[in-house]
Amino acid sequence: MVYVGSWDTHLYALDATTGDLLWRYQIGNSVSSSPTVSGNVVYVGSWDDYLYALDATTGNLLWRYQTDSISSSPTASSGVVYVGSWDNHLYALDAATGTLLWRYQTGDSVSSPTVSGGVVYVGSYDSHLYALDAVTGDLLWRYQTGDSVLSSPTVSGGVVYVGSRDDHLYALDAATGDLLWRYQTGDAVYSSPTVSGGVVYVGSEDDHLYALDAVTGELLWRYQTGNSISSSPTVYGSVVYVGSDDNHLYALDAVTGELLWRYQTGYVVYSSPTVSGGVVYVGSMDGHLYAWYCCTL
Repeated sequence: MVYVGSWDTHLYALDATTGDLLWRYQIGNSVSSSPTVSGNVVYVGSWDDYLYALDATTGNLLWRYQTDSISSSPTASSGVVYVGSWDNHLYALDAATGTLLWRYQTGDSVSSPTVSGGVVYVGSYDSHLYALDAVTGDLLWRYQTGDSVLSSPTVSGGVVYVGSRDDHLYALDAATGDLLWRYQTGDAVYSSPTVSGGVVYVGSEDDHLYALDAVTGELLWRYQTGNSISSSPTVYGSVVYVGSDDNHLYALDAVTGELLWRYQTGYVVYSSPTVSGGVVYVGSMDGHLYAWYCCTL
């Protein structure tokens, strides 16, 4: 099954092979949060101020928790679901009941969290990346960038990578928050980085997808699309997939950056592609969810 939220106020569950509608659940406002599935439960936030937990098979409501508007995508780990809110807090809720375990206040709205090694990493519009104890919510460290952090952090090999509105991609020591390197693009980095094969891939509002050496930050290649890239790239095999505000999904050679194919949708592609079972899925602001076999146009 494929789960996707929509600005039409619904969460949809579709057959991954045929695209047939299995169920849909009406929410009180638009859904820009990406759903997360764990233990046959799908979690998703909405602009109606609630985090929802739905039965992944039937779509029945299990529980909901009220905060403020939620554009953050939830993350589930070890029986806890973490989500950021526009009320400036990161929330940790019991995944089964929705009971509040703890919350941590930042200085502004909170982006989508990542959990690794018992630590929750999350960015905030207050320009900081935070590292919090996943059990207690205690602050371990925080790092200040030059502007808002809308990008969701990625952790790989003891390093946390995150983009900032200050035009940079940062690589920080995941344990200490010490800066290892940073790379300057030509505009804000809202895209969330992806690490694969020793390479970190990230999009920028300067219209480019970048491939950088994950250890040194050295530029390996960059590819220019026709507009900003807010979409987060996905790597499958030797191909990196990314959407662009120029209405296209791109498939690029992950080693060389050479264009393999691109597909034009009816409007901008903010959504981040997902690959499962040899099929790549991506949503477009034209109101459609698209699916392609990875080896075809």
